[in-house]
Amino acid sequence: MSIINRRQFMNQAATTAGLVSFGATRLAGVSANHKLNIAAIGVGGMGAGNIEKSSNENIVALCDVDFKRGAETFNRHPKARRFKDFRVMFDKMEKEIDAVIIATPDHTHAVATMEAMRRGKHVYTQKPLTHSIGEARQLTEAARRYGVETQMGNQGHSSSGARQTVEWIQAGVIGEVREVHCWSDRPLRGTRFEKELYWPQGIAKRSMSHQTVPDTLDWDLWLGPAPFREYQPDYVPFNWRGWWDFGTGALGDMGCHIIDHPYWALKLGYPESVEASSTHVHAETAPLASLVTYQFPAREGLPPVRLIWYDGGIKPPRPEELKPEDDWPVDGVLYVGERGKIMHKSHGGKPTLLPLSRMDGFQRPDETLPRVKGSHEQNWIDACKGMGAACSHFDYSGPLTEVVLLGNLAIRTEGHLLWDGPNMRVTNNEVANQWVQRAYRTGWKL
Repeated sequence: MSIINRRQFMNQAATTAGLVSFGATRLAGVSANHKLNIAAIGVGGMGAGNIEKSSNENIVALCDVDFKRGAETFNRHPKARRFKDFRVMFDKMEKEIDAVIIATPDHTHAVATMEAMRRGKHVYTQKPLTHSIGEARQLTEAARRYGVETQMGNQGHSSSGARQTVEWIQAGVIGEVREVHCWSDRPLRGTRFEKELYWPQGIAKRSMSHQTVPDTLDWDLWLGPAPFREYQPDYVPFNWRGWWDFGTGALGDMGCHIIDHPYWALKLGYPESVEASSTHVHAETAPLASLVTYQFPAREGLPPVRLIWYDGGIKPPRPEELKPEDDWPVDGVLYVGERGKIMHKSHGGKPTLLPLSRMDGFQRPDETLPRVKGSHEQNWIDACKGMGAACSHFDYSGPLTEVVLLGNLAIRTEGHLLWDGPNMRVTNNEVANQWVQRAYRTGWKL
């Protein structure tokens, strides 16, 4: 694995997403006036939505390990060839595919994405980009090497609200920012008084009871590179998120949406340390709630930043500037500057100055970032047709994913970790390094 040095990383992370075109190599015969031939891997759930937002192009192949789960999408695109194994799909249709949407569970993101890029295909991969830090670095480097257009599915990065936040922060509306709070109620869902689990976490151990695999599901393919586990209906189609073998917990699920905007606005780069506390940590599942503190060093004339992540219903203290009747969102970001605060909802929605009275007559800074026309998926499709890089290309979203997943190392070790970002190594806790790059099951490789 090649290593990029700190200067290169900071330059990449600081580059305004979407303004510089990486991967200048284009597919022959594909232009703004021609339709892409798109394949999709993982076509239920989020994949179904990604496909529908791309359906003005040619959907030529659909791959899902569970044909029952994919049935609705299959029926919407009857001309698309159907597969269970993406490797077979590529072998049979490589010359007929221009670009690929990957919306599988976290643990197979990297292998599917790498195989597509290796074959010269543009890729749109759901968040988090990968299951491990090492995989994120390898995909970032491979995207440059293969010259393909890329996009991670953190759709809030395409929003106008996200761009407003970045412009306000970088214009100095609230002065220097040294503290940021990011929070999500995942894995909870529901109202303030009626909470339930969105997916299970905090489980002491897995069930050992034998369960029959559904006829429509290829369980071995679903496991992919993950360790072999007996089939349990608790894992599929959605509850895999809380299991370390397959998912990345609440932080992995929502961090690429919520941490995205401060990472972008403040040009954060690598943190120098991370520390976590949480409800009980079990060997196989993420905790019910956690608090993770990242410390970022000074960079490019900007001051050090402490970024604190909260999940499972934990929130930062409610800002004193908010009245009891004012909205305090269930997912969001709070920037604490030397001359005020900015709050916005998850995915960059509705940036707001605090106190709210500051919004009266507020003269917004000039727009300095281009607005995305259409959906996050369309932004990627335009990039595939030579119209500039997608806004969350892997040179941006790969390093962002590394930062998000670093928090899981701190959660799993319940400690304070010193981080050597360029070399992807914890320098004060060797145990944590076992999770930087996961081992693959026999027969799978990146």
